[in-house]
Amino acid sequence: MRSTADGVTVRLYHLDREAEGGAATTLFYGPLTEALAIADSQPEELQDGLFIATDNDVIAYLDLIEG
Repeated sequence: MRSTADGVTVRLYHLDREAEGGAATTLFYGPLTEALAIADSQPEELQDGLFIATDNDVIAYLDLIEG
């Protein structure tokens, strides 16, 4: 089970699987709580490609909120 503190610094990025080789675009770098708020405000079709990276883990945004 994953666990982390709300204030941990994370990278929120979108992975465009349609682009050749996949293109990652950073949307935010900062506290987890802010990253989650930004991810939640994105359109549903974009949320499927959102990922949150910590120092030692990466998880899909939708997996995180459903877990």
